[in-house]
Amino acid sequence: MRVLVVEDNAFLAEMIADGMRRDAITVDVALDGGSALRKLQFGDYDVLVLDRDLPGMHGDEVCRRLVAKGLLTRVLMLTASVTVPERVAGLSLGADDYLTKPFAYEELLARVLALGRRVQPALPPVIERAGITLDTARRQADRDGAALSLTRKEFAVLETLMRANGAVVSGEDLIERVWEENAGYDTNPVRVALSRLRAKLGGPPVIETIPGAGYRIAASSPPRQHAAEAPGCPETSGSPEASGSPETPGPADTPRSADTPRSADTPGSSGSRRAGR
Repeated sequence: MRVLVVEDNAFLAEMIADGMRRDAITVDVALDGGSALRKLQFGDYDVLVLDRDLPGMHGDEVCRRLVAKGLLTRVLMLTASVTVPERVAGLSLGADDYLTKPFAYEELLARVLALGRRVQPALPPVIERAGITLDTARRQADRDGAALSLTRKEFAVLETLMRANGAVVSGEDLIERVWEENAGYDTNPVRVALSRLRAKLGGPPVIETIPGAGYRIAASSPPRQHAAEAPGCPETSGSPEASGSPETPGPADTPRSADTPRSADTPGSSGSRRAGR
């Protein structure tokens, strides 16, 4: 999930962002309305956490312009306004939810996760595929009942692939979905994260590399086989997925400069999410 936090109080904005990053959410920050609109124009965000009382361009105007563009980004408004008419006015602009200050971070996180699920095709908080169970609310994962100890980046990569429901996700899409805006389009971090994730998932391999396109989670996988049950060599028998070494870059992983425009018809591209709110 990718979130843009727009809050003119830099300390509060970074507190929110740091908390969400610890919860495996990719977060960018803007301190004013103008910066927010520029980021929304070039970034693909699931949720916008928008302070209503912004200096310069008011949060209401940011919300109006976002809705006018027809983006799928969901809006959670933050404000000190507590009266019912003010809350109704904010929602009537096109905001999807409303949270008054002060607020508990846990409630903010729960609301952001709920809005993020509405951007994607309806999926439950617990996703299961190919023997992997991902609990996005508790940030827990396991494969065939065995708990997985994942870093926030590994969890976010796995969640992105799981939510694709078998569709191919390009390396560039993973960069956009999981890494912050200053990561550029160097897909080497994606290959490294995938290598480590594959090692933790163990065998048989469940993350497939589609040459020239990207990656996907297999529809199903045979039951995991313990080393003692496997004839001959252990299950890690030198496969790159099990060893944790980065895989050889394929055509889908060719680095691209940040100023190269994305193709709207790239397989697995998230660009199609921009059409229609």
